[in-house]
Amino acid sequence: MPSSVLAPAQLLTGAARRAHTPASLVGETPVLWIGEPFTAAGRGFWAKLEGHNPGGIKDRTALFMVDRARERGDLPAGARIVESTSGTLGLGLALAGIAYSHPVTVVTDPGMEPLVSGLITAYGAEVQMVSEPHPVGGWQQARQERVAELLAKDPDAWCPDQYHNPDNVAAYAGLAQELIAQLGRIDALVVSVGTGGHSAGIASVLRGYFPALRVIGVDTTGSTIFGQEAAPRLMRGLGSSIYPRNVDYTLFDEVHWVAADEAVWAARALARSRYATGGWSVGAVALVARHLAAALPAEARIAAVFPDGPQRYVGTVFDDTWCQAHQLLGREPADAPDRIAHPGERTVSRWTRCETVLDPVPSLAGGNAAAGEPGIAGVAR
Repeated sequence: MPSSVLAPAQLLTGAARRAHTPASLVGETPVLWIGEPFTAAGRGFWAKLEGHNPGGIKDRTALFMVDRARERGDLPAGARIVESTSGTLGLGLALAGIAYSHPVTVVTDPGMEPLVSGLITAYGAEVQMVSEPHPVGGWQQARQERVAELLAKDPDAWCPDQYHNPDNVAAYAGLAQELIAQLGRIDALVVSVGTGGHSAGIASVLRGYFPALRVIGVDTTGSTIFGQEAAPRLMRGLGSSIYPRNVDYTLFDEVHWVAADEAVWAARALARSRYATGGWSVGAVALVARHLAAALPAEARIAAVFPDGPQRYVGTVFDDTWCQAHQLLGREPADAPDRIAHPGERTVSRWTRCETVLDPVPSLAGGNAAAGEPGIAGVAR
């Protein structure tokens, strides 16, 4: 408590910003130093806490994509927005629907947490759930096919197409600029990769300021993004069973694949030691950033993007019964990842890194796109 009465001007110094619209609450999220005991003594990294947005990191892109579509005339006034999502973008689109007066339908699958689907519904959006995964493209492909059906029934409806829409990348320039203002110098960026939007949007801007910036992408085991074979995945928010064209492979210096139990360990360790934590993506990013902080010189300034907070994961990542049922507890990750020289060297099942970053899209890599045969493109970085 203050020891003396402060003048009104002093009371206003540092006061929280006021907002006239919910959309204006998005952005200007804090950074937090993540040090020991989560990291080794004298080492650490800065975490950008995107969970301080109303719904998470994808509030930024939902508002941006909708605004640009309205400017171009792609989204008529009052028309329905229809999109596939595993959760966070659904919250962002519900916010955008309120901000711009559009009805919203999000298509998801049984992996969406009841808390998230309940919130999306509470915010006035419709939730449609597919019941079976696509035999090749998994839940993402099944969701996209349902989106196509809905669009065919409503000629005025619009889909943001977060996986391939370049506005999903451009939306994150502001986040990158915030990091520069907050940290001044950035030597390494650790970022999860799902649709490719925030990894490409942040890294491209930062590298313009810091040409020597090291960019580390974080994926999940079982994801196809960086050339691994598709496999069932528990982790949501990062990874993919399709090939999002927003992923900019030229920006990455290396990629790490993290398994679900390893992400759970890191998310829980963060919660106990630093209070600021989140779900799958946060755990995976934090594990990799922790390793990088130990490997780089102590003076290196590392920024890690935490896409959301822990609230939606109380029934999964932070629930002992659920984690035990999925065999996610009882094994601490290794101090360092396995290493492979090429993403096609072998299928990885635990934390693994690779400094050869490739674009695996068949049409660009010499594979048979029509037949769905994978190929490997040339080295990007």
